Amino acid sequence: MAEQFTDSANNVIIEEVNKGLNPGTIVLLVITTLLLLFFVGNYALYMYAQKTLPPRKKKPVSKKKMKREKLKQGVSAPGE
Repeated sequence: MAEQFTDSANNVIIEEVNKGLNPGTIVLLVITTLLLLFFVGNYALYMYAQKTLPPRKKKPVSKKKMKREKLKQGVSAPGE
């Protein structure tokens, strides 16, 4: 399946015809496809979770921080 050509100096040039895909190209396509599926799946799960899960609760503010904030504002803390 090799094609032969002759150039201007009468040298025979044999050109191989590529059959199928290069193994490196196949590996690259498989890895790219897997990565793409991974990211699309993660995005789909994220969107599903945003719609179905309840919002997260905020952490309770500690009494020490509340006391400090009230003192900054000039309001005396209760019990003092």
